[in-house]
Amino acid sequence: MAQLWGGRFTKETDKLVYDFNASISFDQRLLPQDIRGSKAHATMLAAVGVITNEERDSILQGLDDILADVTDGRLVVTTEYEDVHSFVEANLIDRIGDAGKKLHTGRSRNDQVALDMRLYIRGEVSDLEERVLLLMKTLQDLMKENLHTYMPGFTHLQKAQPVSFSHHIGAYMEMFKRDFSRLKDIYRRLNYCPLGAGALAGTTYPLDREMTAELLGFDGPTLNSMDSVSDRDYCIELLSACATMMMHLSRFSEEIILWNSNEYGFIELDDAYSTGSSIMPQKKNPDIAELVRGKTGRVYGALTSLLTTMKGIPLAYNKDMQEDKELTFDAVDTTKNCLTLFNGMISTMQLHADTMAVSAMKGFTNATDAADYLVKKGVPFRDAHGIIGRLVLYCLDKNAAIDDLSLDELKGIDPHFEDDIYDAISLKTCVEARNTIGAPGPVPMQKVIDRNESFLKELSVDPA
Repeated sequence: MAQLWGGRFTKETDKLVYDFNASISFDQRLLPQDIRGSKAHATMLAAVGVITNEERDSILQGLDDILADVTDGRLVVTTEYEDVHSFVEANLIDRIGDAGKKLHTGRSRNDQVALDMRLYIRGEVSDLEERVLLLMKTLQDLMKENLHTYMPGFTHLQKAQPVSFSHHIGAYMEMFKRDFSRLKDIYRRLNYCPLGAGALAGTTYPLDREMTAELLGFDGPTLNSMDSVSDRDYCIELLSACATMMMHLSRFSEEIILWNSNEYGFIELDDAYSTGSSIMPQKKNPDIAELVRGKTGRVYGALTSLLTTMKGIPLAYNKDMQEDKELTFDAVDTTKNCLTLFNGMISTMQLHADTMAVSAMKGFTNATDAADYLVKKGVPFRDAHGIIGRLVLYCLDKNAAIDDLSLDELKGIDPHFEDDIYDAISLKTCVEARNTIGAPGPVPMQKVIDRNESFLKELSVDPA
């Protein structure tokens, strides 16, 4: 069992204890980050005179060779090693001798793993940004294509007022724009380098932490060595952002599932994103949407677990914090996969615009517009509200829509109705007359689409 701390101990660790304590089975994922951090640390050590340039060069070459050999399968990470740090150091010493023993000078596994996790999180934030950006581009295309595709809007899952499909999709666009901004915020806050914090109190070696931070692309070094090694708020922030994204994906998935049902018939999912039944040959199931909805709880669980793990830990480092990795790895992988699959699903789905429009014309989605019509004829809104309520009862009794009634029938309810009522409550008028910014009318929707276009174009050329 390869350990970095055996000098203090007089006998081997119990095998069960060793296995329980070891993290190599999952933290080997951090090998590229560990190598990158070690190369920066060695470069800095040489610059401040702690090791020679020759030792630096030997260390750098050895680290590059280890990463290349693992990548190509010539070197296998095994449970012989306690963690990824001991794997790298032991193999480095085997390859280059005493120079490898100097790499850990001025460094602890505490600041080393904090660095590895920050590098990992930083890369995953950028990956998530790219996937959210691709999803937003798909949503933008759907918005542009469906300015005049009408559908019912719902409250309490009951038909409320007509909107455009563009407007409905635009609601999710706003959510994912906020998700994207959260990722940007997380990146800015985490982009400080903990390497050089040591175990908790820094080191007496003349380390140049600014140099290390610059070599690794950070905005600077962290400013408190205890905080550097003992907090994982950047993991918690990312898991919180992932949980919020998954919540948005889950709500959208729920609507996809409803829209895809026989009862709604608003959309049909592509065969590539559907599955069948082992017993019912007619079935075409929205399994991707259901799995996205289901996996949301998994990401919530990771966030809750890490918050619970961190809530009672005193400063500085404690072994409890080893629990951050598996939770974060799984939640991030889950969110990335869900973003990609969901994007593929909605970009290939077929819309049934006629079915949406027919559905919007039923269920009295134009009742509010009928009340507004009476208000414009001089009827106080509260009175108009009551009149339309009675009109709806009449229609329910006749099994008819408001549009189906004759003018005589309408006048029998209230004399203010005239021939222009039919145009005033048409599906087209109900949607297109709503022209305040944020409303579903095509004029304000086009303004939003134009803003989104500029927003997405700026992101596509953003080097960050």
